[in-house]
Amino acid sequence: MKQALATDLDGTLIPLEGHQENLRDLQSLKNELNRTQIELLYVTGRHFESVADAIESYQLPLPGWVICDVGTTVMQRTPQGTFEQQADYREQLVSLTQSLPLHSLELLLENLPGLRRQEEEKQGEFKLSYYCDDANRIEISEQIRQLLRESSAPYSLISSADPFNGDGLIDLLPQNVSKAYALDWWTQFFDYPKESILFAGDSGNDLAALTAGYRSILVGNAAHEVVEEVTQINGKLGFHDRLFLAESSATSGVLSGCHHFGIFGKTSDPNTKTL
Repeated sequence: MKQALATDLDGTLIPLEGHQENLRDLQSLKNELNRTQIELLYVTGRHFESVADAIESYQLPLPGWVICDVGTTVMQRTPQGTFEQQADYREQLVSLTQSLPLHSLELLLENLPGLRRQEEEKQGEFKLSYYCDDANRIEISEQIRQLLRESSAPYSLISSADPFNGDGLIDLLPQNVSKAYALDWWTQFFDYPKESILFAGDSGNDLAALTAGYRSILVGNAAHEVVEEVTQINGKLGFHDRLFLAESSATSGVLSGCHHFGIFGKTSDPNTKTL
């Protein structure tokens, strides 16, 4: 059966600063990907230019696909090694948002206190992103959801905490679009069985993908509340043997999860838990 590794970047695949074992395990992961020719996808909140920078800066393996902007952009690597936006997916999002373009959504939110618009390079064609005080993130998120409901706006909200500086992060995306939505589209469009996908993540914007029924790796540096929520949702949905809780952080957790699920050849790891 053909298989694919779909992984988040920050806090997940990218080595953490000062963690030498992450650097070692990144090389091991690259070697295994080269050996097995497993399809590799990056599924990230970063915009594409930032993904390209990360690939160069951290010497990451070159993926065949980049799902970026929290699931609102799908980029495909060409035979020449460049990346092009997947037109079919873009047209799908155009149809989802035609009743209220993104600039109209921004006007709807412009007077809401506590929101700070993120830098221009962090915005997307179908993604509107803000910072907020993480202590107020849940309250602000609910206020935004109420505005979306009252306006019948075809958008949904994903919030998370920046693992590096503690900022609250709020992304407005087309209705129901997420990393999981884009990954579901990819698996159907390219005829990959759902059980052939292994997803790795660490934070709130990975929640949808971690609870979508894919085999999943939650790396050891994930916040406790994310671990609890993912575990509870998977339990309620009746998923078994699909979630791997790695004791190892970031890159090392991804590698141990790959071995656990046997995509490179199954090995035992005493520092792990499976649900």
